[in-house]
Amino acid sequence: MLKKSDILAALADCYDPSLPCNIMDLGLVRSIETSPDPDAPGAGIPGVPQKHRVRVEFSLTNPTEEAEAQLTAQIRNRLAGLEEAGEVTLVFVSEPAWSPQQITPAGRRILGLDGNRNLVQIR
Repeated sequence: MLKKSDILAALADCYDPSLPCNIMDLGLVRSIETSPDPDAPGAGIPGVPQKHRVRVEFSLTNPTEEAEAQLTAQIRNRLAGLEEAGEVTLVFVSEPAWSPQQITPAGRRILGLDGNRNLVQIR
């Protein structure tokens, strides 16, 4: 069974093309949906893990075609490593636009935004 925690862990290995931080800590992932894929190869065969369709909606820090292509490739490659992940649909969402307020506390630490008096604190 494909677990949401497995998908989240896989996405945490994907990095923004512009900032040295993973897409989960940047708050770029808007939604994740999964559903069983009854049409996947091996479906219904005993002992073959059930494949799932995965849909990920995401935004970009720098919405360019190059950044979208790079991030899309990373996400596809990372999710391909999950045995139960089958068909993957990625949807770039431009509205509402990403903002630094979506960065998690861990992401702020990674980027050096916490505790540095010379930087504007993002909350």
